[in-house]
Amino acid sequence: MDDLDRQILDRLRRDARTPYTEIADEVGTSEGTVRNRVERMIADDVIERFTVTTRTGNVKAMVEIGVAVDVDTHAVSERMAEWEEVDFVWMVSGEQDIVLVVDAADTRSVNDLITQAREQEEVVSTTTRLILDEQLG
Repeated sequence: MDDLDRQILDRLRRDARTPYTEIADEVGTSEGTVRNRVERMIADDVIERFTVTTRTGNVKAMVEIGVAVDVDTHAVSERMAEWEEVDFVWMVSGEQDIVLVVDAADTRSVNDLITQAREQEEVVSTTTRLILDEQLG
């Protein structure tokens, strides 16, 4: 990846719907170059997917989950990714093992999801952080 790739990615992170012609104008290259570079980054798995970020008025939270040492964290993560209010599941290093990024209708729904996580036999701890505001980088 070079500086042009990074500039293209930065623009796509802010709005993945931005037309390639607009990106090309902003970064000083042709539309074909932008299209080719995006296609290459998709093929190389630099770009994993295009996604939607919402502002629904819902409660957003991060639920950090610790699991037992002998647990297959990947299997637990895959299962939790299927839960309705979970937008993302990250396997992380540190005190906790899994982070759920949650978009729930209200705090009761967040609490229900925390209870659901705690009911999993592999889970030994949870920490929850409400997301108060979100800014694009």
